[in-house]
Amino acid sequence: MKKIYIPFILVLGMVSCKKGSKLPAIAPDIITEKTPNDTDDPAIWINPEDASKSIVFGTDKETNGGVYAFDLNGKIIEEKSIKNIQRPNNVDVEYGFQLNDSVAVDIIAFTEREKQQIRLFSVPDMKPLDGGGFPVFEDETEVEQRLAMGISLYKSPKDSSVYAIVGRKTGPSGTYLYQYKFESDSTGVLAQLVRKFGSFTGGKEIEAIAVDNEMGYVYYSDEGECVKKYYAEPSMGNEELACFGGEHFLEDIEGIAIARYPNGEGYIIVSDQQRGQFNIFSRKDNSFIKAVNLSTTETDGCDVVTVPLNDTFPNGLFAAMNDQKDFYFYDLDKALDLE
Repeated sequence: MKKIYIPFILVLGMVSCKKGSKLPAIAPDIITEKTPNDTDDPAIWINPEDASKSIVFGTDKETNGGVYAFDLNGKIIEEKSIKNIQRPNNVDVEYGFQLNDSVAVDIIAFTEREKQQIRLFSVPDMKPLDGGGFPVFEDETEVEQRLAMGISLYKSPKDSSVYAIVGRKTGPSGTYLYQYKFESDSTGVLAQLVRKFGSFTGGKEIEAIAVDNEMGYVYYSDEGECVKKYYAEPSMGNEELACFGGEHFLEDIEGIAIARYPNGEGYIIVSDQQRGQFNIFSRKDNSFIKAVNLSTTETDGCDVVTVPLNDTFPNGLFAAMNDQKDFYFYDLDKALDLE
């Protein structure tokens, strides 16, 4: 990869401003190597033994697509990347999925849109756990209503069950999202449908989904309306708890990342795609705090962790898709403009 100098980064920032944002552009600390097709969504796995060896997984959305693994310098880790996936869309990470009484593994899950399924792999050995994939939205008759797009993983604090909450290209209001429970037995891992929920205004689509495990909430972007909030625990019911933030977006409401700090403190960071910036909301009460311009263009997905990783990311890492077949990495305090 050629070295990218600061003046080039500033040009990217000016392009973003022309798309709508009037805020000063914040340059990334790292720009990743490019993928072959079309980047879409990142997910950050923290290496529990050495945080400096953590991995950012990012989807490359096309028929010959893949989920690419990047080190913290933005270099592609070929042996950890999963290729020849038919239009992977969104990806998420969870820790400590119980395979049996004695073995627990970290996992990534992602949607494979053209196969109408979700995939499940262990991390960091990248072994498939799904027998080739779990079909989703099987009871729908229209093809577009089976095209899996968004996904987020939820680990229940009640019993450590791990769930995938999955969205699709289109669907009916009230049952737009399906929630599947991953269960493991002697035959392997199964994905069991446990509920359908989620209102939809019908304007655009629902793609971005993020779960706050500790607070027990799932958020998703009803792209032309607002960010919606529900309980992540199936037994808590399907009541819509909030619909917030819509007035702060130019057009599409896109990727969601949740920066988690102790005692419920933190931020919900949401891509204001056409304006070329990110809107930051309170994790506690969902009130609007401010917007930042991170110099990305047409950002779909983003992710965040709040623990120190290395000298480049001493305050945590914010990763965002950029519309140039790459991802931008920022030290979290820099991304939130806290420096």
